[in-house]
Amino acid sequence: MQIYLLRHGIAEDPKPGRPDAERPLTDEGRDKLRRVLKRARTADLDPSVILSSPYRRALETAAVAAEILAYKGEIVRTPALAPEASPFDAWEEIRKRKQERAILLSSHEPLMSSMVAFLLDSPTLRVEMKKAALVRIDCDRFGPKAAGVLKWMLTPGVCLE
Repeated sequence: MQIYLLRHGIAEDPKPGRPDAERPLTDEGRDKLRRVLKRARTADLDPSVILSSPYRRALETAAVAAEILAYKGEIVRTPALAPEASPFDAWEEIRKRKQERAILLSSHEPLMSSMVAFLLDSPTLRVEMKKAALVRIDCDRFGPKAAGVLKWMLTPGVCLE
């Protein structure tokens, strides 16, 4: 299975009285996401399912991915991708869908960088997942511990038009 980890794009700053979960993406955040996803599309990124954190900025990120990648399925919301979730929670969501050929996860830090380390079975690995960064990890074992292989990572800075 190809597993794509997509950190949400730049979101509006927190505002008094507005819950963190309701912060939308900015125009700049959408633009950077589009750049990364257009480049990833040239690498044949074609998810069979998209999962997202229930937070607005992650859902909007997943929607941009669906648009750019011509994904016709439903975006599945899951609390296993909320910022406070653990890599184990996210891994269980992936394991439930082990029949999928490619899965895209739209989520937050620190979960996304922790997921990279978890999926590569390298708990001390430190990864900086910039906003709108996208990582591909291939995994063919779905036991309690993952054992994936890092294929590539894209950031907005390397996807200049």
